[in-house]
Amino acid sequence: MRLGVFTPLLSHLPLEDALAALKSLQIDTVELGTGNYPGDAHCKLSMLEDASALQEFQRKLKDHGMSISALSCHGNALHPQQALAEKAREVNRKTILLAEKLGVSTVVDFSGCPGDSHAAQSPNWVTCPWPPEYLDLLRWQWDEVVTPYWTQHAKFATDHGVKIAIEMHPGFVVYSPETLLRLRTIAGPSIGCNYDPSHMFWQGIDPIAAVRLLGEAIFHVHAKDTQMYSANLSLTGVLDTKPYTDERNRGWVFRTCGYGHGAEWWKEFVSTLRMYGYDGALSIEHEDSLLSPGEGLARATHFLSEVILKEKPAAAWWV
Repeated sequence: MRLGVFTPLLSHLPLEDALAALKSLQIDTVELGTGNYPGDAHCKLSMLEDASALQEFQRKLKDHGMSISALSCHGNALHPQQALAEKAREVNRKTILLAEKLGVSTVVDFSGCPGDSHAAQSPNWVTCPWPPEYLDLLRWQWDEVVTPYWTQHAKFATDHGVKIAIEMHPGFVVYSPETLLRLRTIAGPSIGCNYDPSHMFWQGIDPIAAVRLLGEAIFHVHAKDTQMYSANLSLTGVLDTKPYTDERNRGWVFRTCGYGHGAEWWKEFVSTLRMYGYDGALSIEHEDSLLSPGEGLARATHFLSEVILKEKPAAAWWV
């Protein structure tokens, strides 16, 4: 297992400067956004039609000794406004084609969330089974929107030798191990997850127990922490809609690795991932509103380097 970084936190830097900064932290693999929510600061889909730009991009990566763990195009391809859905879908399709060209096996995405009808203007995330119309809506979303799109899109990915790692994120139809496995059953084995433990913590899901449930469906992993504030949780519950920057009043906030849970927890998390066959990148994602991106990245890198190092067997003295 090795450390990587999801590069939107360095989007203010040109690609070469971002790679140099990461190399100084002994990072040698990156997750690159290609559009939709992550943006495309370091990886342009226009390279699909520009062979020289693609070669130059690959040269920069090679010169810095950097590999790509995944391309990421988190968007809402199920948005009820057709123009917005199609825009996200175009980015998703092109990202798969670019991954194929680059020899990258994994594309990270969201599942998306439809509205309450084909005439809706906004997504509608169902969070409870009653009143009964909510379950009717949920059935309609999965049967009429989720299943047709993801069955077709998963086949497109398979045809191009790419796996899709869905990030389980509240606000979308796939937000938990149960909903991820439901989509995987519908769309097939090319659908798995980008596993971000920070999204499990605040839902009350044990992230390590969930690794055991997901197993081979884990295609990629984000390294991000969550700190729970029990004093506020009694007031807010976990479905806290206050801005992430209102840290004093929220029930929980995203934190840099090590600031929500200590090394003992992270060592067990890494060990369990290995136990269930994952040996890819731990891609650091910075969304800690209490630390600057540079500070958060440096601290997460130092912290996780120690965690991974201590998980490796010591070199045998007699070799």
